Amino acid sequence: MQVFITAGEPSGDRLGAALMQGLRAMVPDVTFTGIGGDLMAAQGLQSLFPMDEISVMGVSEILRQYGALKARIRQTADAVIAARPDVLITVDLPEFSLRVAKLVRAASDIRIVHYVAPTVWAWRPGRAAKMARHVDQVLALLPFEPPYMEAAGMRCDFVGHPVVTEPVASDEDAAAFRTRHGIGQTPLALMLPGSRRSEVSRLAPVFGEVAARLHAARPDLRLVIPAAAPVAEMVQDMCSGWPGAPLILDPRALGARALEEKRAAFKAADVALAASGTVSLELAATHTPMVIAYDMGWLSRQIIGRMLRVDTVTLVNLVSDTRDVPEFIGNACRPGPICDALLGILGTKDAQGAAMERTMQKLGRGGPPPGQRAAWAVLDGLRA
Repeated sequence: MQVFITAGEPSGDRLGAALMQGLRAMVPDVTFTGIGGDLMAAQGLQSLFPMDEISVMGVSEILRQYGALKARIRQTADAVIAARPDVLITVDLPEFSLRVAKLVRAASDIRIVHYVAPTVWAWRPGRAAKMARHVDQVLALLPFEPPYMEAAGMRCDFVGHPVVTEPVASDEDAAAFRTRHGIGQTPLALMLPGSRRSEVSRLAPVFGEVAARLHAARPDLRLVIPAAAPVAEMVQDMCSGWPGAPLILDPRALGARALEEKRAAFKAADVALAASGTVSLELAATHTPMVIAYDMGWLSRQIIGRMLRVDTVTLVNLVSDTRDVPEFIGNACRPGPICDALLGILGTKDAQGAAMERTMQKLGRGGPPPGQRAAWAVLDGLRA
């Protein structure tokens, strides 16, 4: 069996590697070509070119790099067509993946599988119909996504979310974290302002004012900020004048211990304020109560606000079919209400626990690993 597989971001590299491992367990003589990072390379992939060359996000960045990106899209499609694999699997990164799929479908009948469904349930539902012209099968991370893809004419398999297989810190790890940093039994709040420079710069003023209000209301409260590596320096600058001397977990200084320290901080926290995104699922995995906040540029706010088809963007709320996690998005992203919500959660006990547990169960906790389920779905699609 020959598989051509592409990924362009660290999250896609993880998904791709797990899927490759699942395929190899079921088809030992499988071979892989394509594009990926270190994790996919460890599963036997020789990448056509470095993965980060196609990892671009946002309209302005895509426009700046359009010439180089277009050349890589053409190179990848030509390589797929020449190799004639049993299946092409594109992992996330739709700006790249779906353009490759379009070129491949125009020149061949190679089966095309896309891993990670687009958020058509939230906005731009027409994307599913456009996708269906080039894609045969979609592997979905969220349990409510298949009907949207199937309505457009594609097979769609829910394979589970990788968050359910990631290690979670123990109570002992959390206690050790508190001891290590001199926190003891003091209330602890996490702040997670995002992993992209644009997110951090936009949310910094709001999060800073929230920190000041929290310190005024609860001087005993300790703030911990697990910084993402790409924005660690920005986070250091952002917090330099905050009251209460927040503890910043800088992965550059922590090195190999960074992920372990982050997981222990999640488990030790009493509440978290987080930018909208997958981090809400990471917090749910450790049963850390949360408040979600996010803002965007004026133009994006106007466009997305008019196109949004759901009343919540927080994944825990969507998957659990509750609205237990408070969120403050766009115009609502203001320090006062955010601070009040955080203080309110500190005064309750596990108010979001049922929603978080339901979320983990619906995402596949306790079942086969998502990579294995994804491999089954790919092989079943080939047999159909």
